[in-house]
Amino acid sequence: MEHYNMNLNLKVWRQNNKNTKGAFKMYRVENISSEMSFLEMFDVLNEQLIKDGESPVAFDHDCREGICGSCSMYINGKPHGPWQANTTCQLHMRAFKDGDTIVVEPWRADAFPVIKDLMVDRSAFDRIIQAGGYVSVNTGNAVDGNTLPIEKQKADDAFAAAMCIGCGACVAACKNSSAMLFLSAKVSHLALLPQGAPERTTRVQNMVAQMDKEGFGSCTNTGACEATCPKEISITNIARLNSEYIAASFAD
Repeated sequence: MEHYNMNLNLKVWRQNNKNTKGAFKMYRVENISSEMSFLEMFDVLNEQLIKDGESPVAFDHDCREGICGSCSMYINGKPHGPWQANTTCQLHMRAFKDGDTIVVEPWRADAFPVIKDLMVDRSAFDRIIQAGGYVSVNTGNAVDGNTLPIEKQKADDAFAAAMCIGCGACVAACKNSSAMLFLSAKVSHLALLPQGAPERTTRVQNMVAQMDKEGFGSCTNTGACEATCPKEISITNIARLNSEYIAASFAD
């Protein structure tokens, strides 16, 4: 693949905290390698800002390997940028052209208040998990995995749902800021497995209640969440979530 350098204009959202008014600010970065990751490009920008005596742009990151869900950025109107099934940290600058203007914003959701600049507080997801995203286990020796036979299709579906990294792209993409895809993935991968049976009814009820308490909107049924999910979580999980919730209501 041909390597090249480019000069870019960055329109970046700057905001001190959730209680202050934010605004876009323009920056210029030059000689950016096409093989840099998007976050490496921001590292270059921040080195430039620090050298100029300005405050660096705050953004979230951890593993930079596409599995932690931290690198939440809204890039040119799409969560995680233009590449399909991709996180921001795995987006490379060859996705852009010399002279491009790139607009970068934090997630747009009341339930994800801005901490600073491009960093948002996604602890609402943590509280949803704490409400029911766990299983009961007996202490003592580990049970042999082969003692619980599971149909291959159910195992595959459970693993597919468990791939959710909780980045919040589904919320950012939804016009109602719904967390249904995230919640359905977390409910599905436990509901499909026998280990999830003990809390099956209380789990879905408690997690849905917590989701509503956090202020996420209702599902729009437009599929924007699935289209922007970096792990391609299927919206069939939302149908499973609804089924689990109805069944739990009758169980009461």
